[in-house]
Amino acid sequence: MIPPLVPDAFDPASPAFVSDPYPVYGELRKLGPVSWSPRTGQYVVARAADVDAVLRDRRFGRSYLQVATHAEMGRPEDPLHLAPFWDVVRNGMLDTEPPDHTRLRRLVAKAFTPRRVEGMRASIDRIATGLVDDLLAAGADGSPVDLKPLVAEPLPVDVIADLLGVPQADRHLLRPWSQDMCRMYELRPTADDEARAVSAAEEFAAYLRALAAERRARPQDDLVTALTEVVDEGERLTEDELVGTCVLLLNAGHEATVGVTVNGVATLLRHPDQLERLRADLSLVPTAVEEVMRYDTPLQLFSRWALEDADVGGVPVARGSQVALLFGSANRDPERFEDPDRLDVGRSSNPHISFGAGIHFCLGAPLARLELQTVFAELVRRVPRLALAAEPELGRGYIIRILETLPVTVG
Repeated sequence: MIPPLVPDAFDPASPAFVSDPYPVYGELRKLGPVSWSPRTGQYVVARAADVDAVLRDRRFGRSYLQVATHAEMGRPEDPLHLAPFWDVVRNGMLDTEPPDHTRLRRLVAKAFTPRRVEGMRASIDRIATGLVDDLLAAGADGSPVDLKPLVAEPLPVDVIADLLGVPQADRHLLRPWSQDMCRMYELRPTADDEARAVSAAEEFAAYLRALAAERRARPQDDLVTALTEVVDEGERLTEDELVGTCVLLLNAGHEATVGVTVNGVATLLRHPDQLERLRADLSLVPTAVEEVMRYDTPLQLFSRWALEDADVGGVPVARGSQVALLFGSANRDPERFEDPDRLDVGRSSNPHISFGAGIHFCLGAPLARLELQTVFAELVRRVPRLALAAEPELGRGYIIRILETLPVTVG
């Protein structure tokens, strides 16, 4: 069975498509379980049930290097200049598969516990309160201010820095490292993207090795210390695995939280009826956070490799093929969500896929939810006149689709 070709409008390099991919997703879902994109060289999966199934199907993996070499999969070798980046990334859970992934996740989960997350609640409250104070002060004269650098970006940086135990004086390093490394997850990173990602990976890894050595000598109540000490059935994290884990926590937790904050606030401001509903009933904040994650998820595409000859919804997918799972489309699938193009901050049934599924379901989801619920509650409660000052500028990424700016007025 040969899958149909994607519509010409499915073009991740096109600003027009990236600005509003949702109508094209509707066309893709009608084509069947799988379509083929000559532009990206990927099988494209757009329906929620099929995306969910592939995420849980062990015939597909985030990486294939645990079962085959690049050559055996018919893929080119990694360019040598990218080795420092991949050396860091492939020692984290995101780009490993069982049995390594199973061992890593078990060890990290013993250190990154629900109790540790809950223990951060007071700190997150304090950080969010201070950032909203800054926003109100910056816009007190009625002039437009950008909510992204004032609130959305510093919140997860401070939270993750508190979690890891990064000193205040070093925290300005984290956001640039995260941004530069995440450039590599786009479909066609440029030479500049690659160079910046490699440099960031080298610098962050060196920093974390030094921090881990310091925590081994002088333990503190932070996650880096916990990761240096965690033991399960006699197994420990290697230093490379500790570095890869901390990098993953920064990149995944930080970029996604920034994206949900700016995309979500813009979405609410464009739906004043839903924003007023939320202002009238703050108990809806948890469902509102889930809804903005569904409605305009920052992570639009997540890929998997076929580790063996497999199928998606009965359509054959050959070993070594890459499958593009469209999270943004799955989250708007009418087969899963009632009236999916309507924003509903009280949506009670909301099985969105924004945190993934299966063995790679986001380990940091409870922390992300706590951060997001806290900052959305602060903004809704304390900034009743929050409004768009101009049309926000969209960033250039598609896989990580985040507003570049969010100009607002606060009074």
